[in-house]
Amino acid sequence: MSRDLPALRASHQDRDRTVETLQVAAADGRLTPEELEARLESALSARTLAELAELTTDLPSFASAVPTPKDVLVIDQRGGKYTRTGRWVVPRHIELRPKHCTVTLDFTEAVITADTLLIDAALRHGKLLIISPPGLVTLDTDDLTLVFSKVKQRSNGGGDATSPRLRIEITGTLKHAKVIARAPRRRLFAI
Repeated sequence: MSRDLPALRASHQDRDRTVETLQVAAADGRLTPEELEARLESALSARTLAELAELTTDLPSFASAVPTPKDVLVIDQRGGKYTRTGRWVVPRHIELRPKHCTVTLDFTEAVITADTLLIDAALRHGKLLIISPPGLVTLDTDDLTLVFSKVKQRSNGGGDATSPRLRIEITGTLKHAKVIARAPRRRLFAI
């Protein structure tokens, strides 16, 4: 007896892949925020592969174009700068181990696939710069130990801070280091 594949029941992984495809499409401007919200709701309640396929038939396949996020990104650099900017897939966990290094994580165009990012920090003599548009991320540093260090969140005004898309939890220890969270700089255009 042959089975019709789209009539098969969808798994959690199938729904997660569809959600990621929809989020990437929205980040590219292919879906409006209203369309994204409606399709995400349908994806999360879909029972079959056919229902999921309907939500992405008018979108390009991102399976090969977008890398899947690694569960853990390890940043272990000595000196200089480490930067993640542009369109990058945000993992669920970052191990931050640099020394004498400035690490920049720019979430302006990042593809966010989870609602929480855990950063386990062991930062010495350096800086972690978190750049995000207003209302996109919220920072939780309650479990961060500071030794001759500081955390500075610059008010970036605007945005809906009550419902951020990404919660960043930073734990671990900073020694002679700092964390700065700010909005992207405005670009001035020459006429």
